Amino acid sequence: MSKNQYLLAIETSCDETAVAIVKNERELVTNIVASQIESHKRFGGVVPEIASRHHIEQMTVTLQEALDDSGLSLDDMDAIAVTEGPGLVGALLVGVNAAKSIAFAKQKPLVGVHHIAGHIYANRLDKEFEFPLLALVVSGGHTELVLMREHGKFEIIGETRDDAAGEAYDKVARTLKLPYPGGPHIDRLAKEGEEVIDFPRSWLEDGSYDFSFSGLKSSVINTLHNAKQKGIEYRPEDVAASFQASVVDVLSTKALRAAEEYGVKQMIVAGGVAANRGLRAALQEKFEAVDTELLIPPIHLCTDNAAMIAAAGAVAYNQGHRAQWDLNANPGLDLELYGNRGKLSTE
Repeated sequence: MSKNQYLLAIETSCDETAVAIVKNERELVTNIVASQIESHKRFGGVVPEIASRHHIEQMTVTLQEALDDSGLSLDDMDAIAVTEGPGLVGALLVGVNAAKSIAFAKQKPLVGVHHIAGHIYANRLDKEFEFPLLALVVSGGHTELVLMREHGKFEIIGETRDDAAGEAYDKVARTLKLPYPGGPHIDRLAKEGEEVIDFPRSWLEDGSYDFSFSGLKSSVINTLHNAKQKGIEYRPEDVAASFQASVVDVLSTKALRAAEEYGVKQMIVAGGVAANRGLRAALQEKFEAVDTELLIPPIHLCTDNAAMIAAAGAVAYNQGHRAQWDLNANPGLDLELYGNRGKLSTE
């Protein structure tokens, strides 16, 4: 690059309003996140209408904070990137329209980004990619194994057939009467407990890299219900440890097996559940014995943020991808189709 390149990104797919700026694809300049957790906590989950309203309230404030923190202006940006999907449609619309407005007003190129591609590319802010690589995506409603042979191309070799890992964590947390979001609370309790309950592992048929956590979730609920009827009490710490052991065993075992089968150079962990200490420890232990390099992003880049969207958007921008002015929120955006999309130009 003959001069420094700056890309501003907006992320509003769920309950965080986020704006970030990256320099030359991999250098994070600023990453501002306005969380809505306190607003949704009393409902035990994200309320889409409330999330959308908060995004509207926080969008310009977060944008200005990012610009102030960076010491840059919108005129300094080479392009504007935004999450176009998947996510909550109302929440996505706030970010998409904000990005389109900025791009139109400043006559900057516009780049649409897939939310999961963003989670994967968060790792590149910490370490350069080496292909082929495999990404274990564990984020909210997504549990997937994604093979990448080059930048911007995604091949899903395994995905959830029912409940994703993150959904199972939240549902088990509610059963244990833990506050929202439940994942971090289960992770904390698991560290203090022991695996005293042998919850099932869903391996599915031989060779499959798909995941299924619905049966595990039901097993936890039924076990606690039956125990209560019999007057048996399990410590929440032990239930959390037993549940997490099952999830982590399946995720780490399938990730290692896939990494060895496909001969990848790097194994990337992506998404909010990548912050889980139990999962991190299990993956580090398993991958110590093989040549595949394990990449896990810093905690602040695991949960939803705009830095990851900027990282993925910068690659798409430099590959020549441009969104048109009719860019819209796409709550069901497919990752593989996104990676195979054509180059669209507004010029």
